[in-house]
Amino acid sequence: MPLVKIFARAGMTKSIPLAALQSRLCDIWSTKPETTKLILSRVEDWTSDSYHEDCYIDIRAYGKSERTREMVLDGMQQVQQAFADHDLVANVRLETYEGERYFHVPPKK
Repeated sequence: MPLVKIFARAGMTKSIPLAALQSRLCDIWSTKPETTKLILSRVEDWTSDSYHEDCYIDIRAYGKSERTREMVLDGMQQVQQAFADHDLVANVRLETYEGERYFHVPPKK
């Protein structure tokens, strides 16, 4: 399950269309909406850097063998472009994990 944490400054006035971005990220990573969770956190501030981003994107995803370094870096650039398509400058970070060390207990339906 890719978990996409989106951090944006509380005072930012640009819209962040989660449903549209989720759809695009599912296309990029070949995942389903049921397994691709986007969480938006509005923060008061963050430390300055030279990127001048609107959003800081932190992605955690299962480290499948087909997700080579080249494929992941290409996907990250596509994620950055998906945000740019909505006039958002995104600083994208991705971390993979081993499946044997992942646990998830969803709510009962």
